[in-house]
Amino acid sequence: MSEQQPAANASATPEGLALEATAIRKSYPAPEGRLEVLKGVDLAVRRGTILAIVGASGSGKSTLLNILGTLDRADTGTVAIGGKRVHELKGAALARVRAREIGFVFQFHHLLPEFTAEENVMMPLRLTGRTAKDARPLAHDALRAVGLMERWSHRPAQLSGGEAQRVAVARALVSAPELVLADEPSGNLDPAAAEALHELMSSLARDRHQTFVLVTHNDKLASIADQVLKLQDGCLVPSG
Repeated sequence: MSEQQPAANASATPEGLALEATAIRKSYPAPEGRLEVLKGVDLAVRRGTILAIVGASGSGKSTLLNILGTLDRADTGTVAIGGKRVHELKGAALARVRAREIGFVFQFHHLLPEFTAEENVMMPLRLTGRTAKDARPLAHDALRAVGLMERWSHRPAQLSGGEAQRVAVARALVSAPELVLADEPSGNLDPAAAEALHELMSSLARDRHQTFVLVTHNDKLASIADQVLKLQDGCLVPSG
């Protein structure tokens, strides 16, 4: 089991938790039987804070992030987002939580190339039934928050790598999710663009009280976090 200390700038009450996971275990078939990747992971993340998870390649960081984001299921254990026990949900109820309570940012922005920045950011809202009229001002607010409102009509091919990743962050924020999960979000950027993205996420956590969980190999990205944990031998332990 991991031993996580709460972030210093967050409430100590359970109501202040954006994310809580207990006893997460995950294994996969292997020639010798089962390969246990996660061996009882515990974590608690307070609202408005940034948690960075580091660790060696193949240690299970992305597996853990997928479980926290409901993209995969643990063998055993519980996951609660904003107090809602999402590991118990299935079908449409789980899809609603994934669409409305969780934002995702991946190493590659995965923007739809035929759509503008505005249309890409609107997409999560449109998929949950919002009209274009309702979704557009929310998309503009999200683009403004990442400093790209003036690029709203540009398609991904017309954006730099850093700008495209900022659009991906805006897309993750547009539903005002409880939690944003980011897997190596600056891993495909040059140092200057990466630094700008790190500063953006830090300011979003501070100014918008947005909660981030980051998986990264990047020490500079990890340094913006309120807390850094290392995934080692299937468990989370304090880092550094």
